[in-house]
Amino acid sequence: MSTTFNQLGIRAELVKQLQAAGITEATPVQAESIPLIAAGHDLIAEAQTGTGKTLAFVLPMLEKINPDSPHVQGLVMTPTRELAIQITDELEKLAPVVKVNVLAVYGGQDVERQLRKLEGGVHLIVATPGRLLDHLRRESVQLHKVSMLVLDEADQMLHMGFRDEVESILTQTPYRKQTMLFSATMPVQVRDLAQQIMRQPREVRVRPVKQVTLKEIEQRVVQTTDRGKQDALCKTIDEMNPYLAMIFCRTKRRASTLNQELQERGYASDELHGDLSQAKREQVMKRFRDAKIQLLVATDIAARGLDIEGVTHVFNYDIPHDGESYIHRIGRTGRAGQTGVAVTFASPRDQFYLEIIEKAIKMTLPKGKAGSAPAESQSARSEGAGKRGEGGRGRGASGAGRGAAGGGRRSEAGGEEPRFGRGESARGRGASGAGR
Repeated sequence: MSTTFNQLGIRAELVKQLQAAGITEATPVQAESIPLIAAGHDLIAEAQTGTGKTLAFVLPMLEKINPDSPHVQGLVMTPTRELAIQITDELEKLAPVVKVNVLAVYGGQDVERQLRKLEGGVHLIVATPGRLLDHLRRESVQLHKVSMLVLDEADQMLHMGFRDEVESILTQTPYRKQTMLFSATMPVQVRDLAQQIMRQPREVRVRPVKQVTLKEIEQRVVQTTDRGKQDALCKTIDEMNPYLAMIFCRTKRRASTLNQELQERGYASDELHGDLSQAKREQVMKRFRDAKIQLLVATDIAARGLDIEGVTHVFNYDIPHDGESYIHRIGRTGRAGQTGVAVTFASPRDQFYLEIIEKAIKMTLPKGKAGSAPAESQSARSEGAGKRGEGGRGRGASGAGRGAAGGGRRSEAGGEEPRFGRGESARGRGASGAGR
């Protein structure tokens, strides 16, 4: 039985804002967590990325904050800058409705500008531990009035070695406060931390709703570095020659940046994320379905619910943070009895997530550098792609632009332009598709 946000006690103004964003029903983690947080309980929630956990703590915090008080009343700590930006993006859509001021405190920003914003009176801070400690040492942030604390992605936070920073920050908050801990996994270290900082916490555990079969999908990991990831992706695209491919990024900003880089390199690509208008989104999807573009760079949220026939490859440019997200992403290929290929790009610091994914899918993924695919993988890949090009989309191999000049290869001068050629026409097509 579905639960509405009205039933959970969320005020009408916030519900209206959610509905405008297409969110009408609460997810399981939201339905279970919001009443407990609203009632003032400490909470331990085991929930993976993509389950709606951000709104599970954001909504009750916005309900409880007093906008007439100039003090920081809520603090959300996250392990990464990207996650801090992502949570802040959600808050910026909702907080103005209840006159709550939000600040994201993370590295890579102008500190003086952040300090000026803080002086304006901030009610809720989303922060990474290192930058928040910097503000605390400068005494530019005061946490003595914090009544609600959230540790998001607590397992990753501890894995990245932030325990000392977290404990230092906690010493500057009131002893009596409501603490909420959200984590995709619940290792011993997270349990120990919870026992140390929480008072009789309630627990919510959301298990994955469904899993797709992976037997028709060839999976592999390309080992790379953060700096070399774009080159590794392009080399893999050129090597694999996908018919249609989805490339997943963690944030809207990263998706947009990567799409621009791909277009500049001559690939027929476009982007799909939450900042696009509905008209633009529909335009991008039509071009992808019609194979006018070969590569769709997307975020998890924007691509949720999409079912596109003919996707031969999925590239995890940014590694998913849990098994469910991984399965959901790669399930876009290998459908309807066809084979598919899923490639995950992993830097050394992604090892933590790689282990989580392998544990979830109960298999060890083959690993190698870009361009080192085994011969049998090449065979399975071309065979599967050929099946789609010939039958799945009602096109012959030539109609899909596959061949020596198509499918992401550089086009030769003269002759008929390949659908996915990487000559000047491919660049023009990609650029206009992205509205650049």
